[in-house]
Amino acid sequence: MANVASEGAAVRRTGAGRAEHVLATLMSAPASADRLRRVLEQALVLAGASFAGVYVPGDDPAVLCLAESVGLPGSLYGLRDGYPADGGTPVAEAHRTGRPRWLGPGEVADRAEGRRTPAPDFSLAALPLAGPGGGSLLAVAEQPEGFDAGERAALELIARAVAVPEPDPADAHEPAPDAFSLAMDTGRVEVGDEILRLFGIGRDGFDGKVETLLGLTVPEDLPALMSVVEPDHMSLDERELEFRVRQPSGALRWLRLRGRLLPGGEGRPARLVGTVADATKLRSDVTDVARVQRLAADLATAGTVKDVGHAVVDALRKPLRADRIALAELENDRLVVTVLDPPEPEAWPELWRAEWRGEWPDAPVRAMPALAAALRDGRAHIWPAGSALEPGLAGVGPGGLAVLPLPAGGRMAGACLIGWDRPHEFAPDERALLTACAALAGQALRRAHAFDAEHELVGMLQRTLLPHRLPRLPGAEAVARYLPATEGLEVGGDWYDVIPLADNHVAFVIGDVQGHNAGAATLMGQMRTALRAYAAEGHPPDVVVAHANRLLLDMESDLFATCVYVDIDMEQGTALCARAGHPQPVLRHPDGSTETVRAEGGPPLGVLTRAEYPMTPLKLKPGTVLALTTDGLVESSGTDLDTGMDRLARDLAAADPAHLGQTADALLAGAHRGDDVALLLVRYDGMAVRPRRESWSVWRVPEAVRHARRFVRRTLRAWELPRGTADTALLVVSELVTNALVHTEGQVRLDLSLVGHRLRIAVTDSSPRGPLKPTSVGWEATGGRGILLVEAVSHAWGTVPVSGGKQVWAELVTDEA
Repeated sequence: MANVASEGAAVRRTGAGRAEHVLATLMSAPASADRLRRVLEQALVLAGASFAGVYVPGDDPAVLCLAESVGLPGSLYGLRDGYPADGGTPVAEAHRTGRPRWLGPGEVADRAEGRRTPAPDFSLAALPLAGPGGGSLLAVAEQPEGFDAGERAALELIARAVAVPEPDPADAHEPAPDAFSLAMDTGRVEVGDEILRLFGIGRDGFDGKVETLLGLTVPEDLPALMSVVEPDHMSLDERELEFRVRQPSGALRWLRLRGRLLPGGEGRPARLVGTVADATKLRSDVTDVARVQRLAADLATAGTVKDVGHAVVDALRKPLRADRIALAELENDRLVVTVLDPPEPEAWPELWRAEWRGEWPDAPVRAMPALAAALRDGRAHIWPAGSALEPGLAGVGPGGLAVLPLPAGGRMAGACLIGWDRPHEFAPDERALLTACAALAGQALRRAHAFDAEHELVGMLQRTLLPHRLPRLPGAEAVARYLPATEGLEVGGDWYDVIPLADNHVAFVIGDVQGHNAGAATLMGQMRTALRAYAAEGHPPDVVVAHANRLLLDMESDLFATCVYVDIDMEQGTALCARAGHPQPVLRHPDGSTETVRAEGGPPLGVLTRAEYPMTPLKLKPGTVLALTTDGLVESSGTDLDTGMDRLARDLAAADPAHLGQTADALLAGAHRGDDVALLLVRYDGMAVRPRRESWSVWRVPEAVRHARRFVRRTLRAWELPRGTADTALLVVSELVTNALVHTEGQVRLDLSLVGHRLRIAVTDSSPRGPLKPTSVGWEATGGRGILLVEAVSHAWGTVPVSGGKQVWAELVTDEA
C-alpha cells in the first residue's frame, strides 16, 4: 500500500513535466487536420476536464465562435457556440484582457451558463490564446473545488500549444487527402484523393455529389450516416461514427468519419467539414486518447446507471483485454454493484458470492481494506500480478487489478474494478486513459443516479394515480398495463379505470390528458375521479362523458382530454360505447377475427361547451375480447393512427384470449415508448347464473304500499321462495316504499333481483338525501323505527346515488341458503 501511495505522489509531482512532454510530442509531429483536437484531448486526461473547447474570432471579429471541442457536449453546461467579443462572459474576458478566469460552482451559478443548467455544480476555466487572432480556451470540470494547481498548469500549457488551423477548412479549395467539405444547402462535396481511393472512385469519375458517395454505403449503415450529414440532425458538436462501403470488387471496407458543422455567414452556406479514414489502419492501441472521446460521447447519452455501466464495459474491457469489469455505486459503506461483466456469479470471488443478493451482489467496503483506501485517496490504484490483496479483490484480478474511484461533485460516486487473469503490464499511457475514463464515468454515474431516482419518483406518482388493482368481475376478466415514456422524466396523463355498477353493469374507461407534466397528471387524477363519480350515479355513458366535458370546461384549464367509456351489461352481453376524440375500441370475436369499432364520437373533453357524445351499441358473445388503448401504442412519429390500429387488430387476432396477461404483454412488446402507453383488455365470458329480475313503478295513490306488497308477494311466489323469506321481504318493502313516498317527491321504483340464495330489494326515488338511522327512539315516538327494522332483518343494507336521486337497498339470504 505504501508503494502505491508513493507512486501516486510521484505522478502528481511530475504532472506538469508529463504535460510538457506529451504536448511537445504532439506539436513536433507533422501538421494534420486533427492536431488541434488531439491537443485539446489532453485537457480531459491531464486536467480532469469533462469539456474543452477553443473559441476564436469568426467571420465577424465581434463574435468568438467555437472552432473545436472535445469531451461531453457543451450544451450540458449551458455553453453557446458563439459569444460577443465585447461581452462579459469568461470567454470574452479572457480574450480581451489576456488573463485567465477561474470560476467555481458558486460563481458559475450566478452566470447565464449556470442558469441554463438544472444543477450548476461545475467549475469553469477560460484561458487566453496566444495566436495572432486571440481567442480563448474554455474548460469545464464537474468538481466543486475546481481545477487544482497541477491541472491549472496543464491547461495553461495546452492554451499555449493550441494553434487553430489556417486557412479555415471551409475555405480550402483543395482539401487535404483525407478531408472533405460538404455544402449543406446544395449537397456538393469537396473531397481529398485519399477519400476517393477509400470509396473506390477515381477523380475523373466523381461528380461532386454527396449522393454518389452515400450510394456506395452498405444500406444497414446508411441511417446512422444520414444522421450526421443531414442538416436537421447536426449540431455544432463533433460527430464520429464508423460505416461500411462496398468496393468495386464487392469487398467491404470499414471507414471512420469525423465531422462537425461550421455555421454559415453572410453569403456563405453552412458546411460540414471533417475527415474520413480507413478504420482498419487507425491506431487501435489502448493508449489512443480518442477512446476517451468516444466514451464521453456514449456517456453523454447514457440515461440510467446500468447504461453508464455498459458504456464503461464496452469502452474498456475489450480494448484492455480484461477478463472482468465491475461497476458499483457507493451507498454509505456498501458498494452496490450495478453492472458485472461477465454476469455469471462463478466468475467472481467467493466473498462476492456469499454476499449475493438477488440479481447483483451487495459488497461491504469494510471487507476490502485496499478498496476502501483507494476510495479515500480518490485516485486510480493499480496492483500487478502477485500483489497481496484481500480475498474480495485478489480473485477479481490475479493477473493484475485496477481500481478506479469514480469522483463526482466532490465525493465518490462509486468504483470501477478491472481484473486480468494473466499477468498484465500497465503502460504509463494506459494509466492516463484509466484516470480520464474514471472521471467521465463518475460524472455520468451521478447524473444517471439522479435520473433513476427522478424516474422512480415519476413512476411512483403515476402508480398512485392509477388503480392499484382491478376488481373481480361477474362474467368477465380484465387486465391493464401502463408503460411510462422512456423519453423524458415527466409524468404522463394516460389513465384507465374499471367501475362496477348496479345490476351487474361494469364501466371500462381509458383516457389521455394532453401533455406530460404535473398539470396533466393532476388533471388526469381529477378526470378519473369525476368519471367514476358520474358513473356511480347511474348515468348512461353519453351523460357521464358530457358531464366530464362540462367539468373540464368549468375548470378553465388550457389542457384537453380524450377518453372512451364502455358500459357492459354482464347479464345480457350488450354494451354502450361513448367516445371523446379517442382511438376506437377493438373487438376480437370468439372465432379469432378482429374488428375496429366504428363508434361515432364527439370532440375531446374541454374543447366545446355544447358537445354531444352519441352512444354506439355493441353485442358481445362469450369469448369476445375488448381492447382499449391510448395513442402511445398505435401512433408515433413514424406510424400513423390507421396503420397502428391495423397492427393492433392483427396482433390481437394472433393472441391467445385465454391468457389476457400474456396477450397484454405481447401487444406492448412493440410499443414505441416515445409516449405513455395505457392498455385495458376485457374478455367477456358471460354469467354462469343470471339474476332473476322484476320491477314495479310505485304510483302515488293511497293504496301504493298495498299494491307494492301484492307485486312482491306474487313475484316471490313465482320464484318459489320460502314463506319466511317472503314475509321478511314484505316487511322491508313496506318500510322502504313508505319512506320514499313520505319523504320524497317524484317517481318511485321498486326492483327485485334474485341471485342464487340472495334476494335484493331496491327502492329508487328522486331525492339525493339518504335515510338517517336514529340513534335512539323513545317509547312515545310515532316514527323513526323503519330503518332500524330494515337493518335488523336484512343481511346487509345501504344507499347509493343514482341519476340525481338515490337507491336504498337491502339484501336477504333465503331460508334455503
